[in-house]
Amino acid sequence: MRRGLLLLCLCLGQGALAQEIDRSPLPPANPRLAGVMAAAPAELAVSAKVDPTADTAPQGSILLSSLRPVPRPKALTAGLAALKATSNAPGLDLSGKAPDDGIELAAMPPPSKKEERKKKRDMASKKGSVCGVASIKGQEIAPIRSKVKGCGVDDPVAITSVGGVRLSQAATVDCSIAKALDRWVEEVAQPAFNGNLVEMRVAAHYSCRSRNNVKGAKISEHGKGRAIDIAAFVLSNGNVLTVAENYNKLLRRIYKAGCGYFMTTLGPGSDGYHEDHFHFDTSARQGGAYCR
Repeated sequence: MRRGLLLLCLCLGQGALAQEIDRSPLPPANPRLAGVMAAAPAELAVSAKVDPTADTAPQGSILLSSLRPVPRPKALTAGLAALKATSNAPGLDLSGKAPDDGIELAAMPPPSKKEERKKKRDMASKKGSVCGVASIKGQEIAPIRSKVKGCGVDDPVAITSVGGVRLSQAATVDCSIAKALDRWVEEVAQPAFNGNLVEMRVAAHYSCRSRNNVKGAKISEHGKGRAIDIAAFVLSNGNVLTVAENYNKLLRRIYKAGCGYFMTTLGPGSDGYHEDHFHFDTSARQGGAYCR
């Protein structure tokens, strides 16, 4: 009798517990997904398989034919896309993609001054340039003819700046000396002045005369448009270094380096005629450069 009462109480307790669980509240439905989920079961049923051993399948039960995930229903995908489009939450990302950190620019070394100058010249328009070099500015002029044998220039140009450095006056020369001067400024003079060279003062360019103005001497390279004389260098702070008064270590260094760019270099101490300027030329002399 006592055992029967105990079993009766146990059964009644389990029923009450089950009844309590059944009465537990479900999570509230999301009103924004209600329309989406309503269309989803019809598509899920296509990929579902009812247990053939059961007389009737329990309502709402779906047995999958494999362990592979079921493709997301088209209606659910479209609904989520609509939610994403209408969401006003800042920073919300439903794409599932990892953020792109980009390139760490701090690890990239800054360009050197020489690279910056070259880039600016390459990007600059060739308008106003001559000799096929963007950094040589000036204009082409008519051929120069002379009654004096040995004088004249077939393809002269009047250059106003080379390597981004202006000339104090337009210099009439041919392209051989223009190109050599441009390279010397870019690779020697400008770096020596830490990029602060803004102007070179021209003492002489084309002139039909004899060498050093000596009567009876050969025609100077100036008379052929293949020479230029530089007397001073003007810096961005306004300082002027003249060959006559400031022939210091720096000017001596850039003068000596000119031997690798010109066929002839003459300056202070060379022959007594070039104490106040640098003479650079691109003569057609045989036997190599003449540097004094």
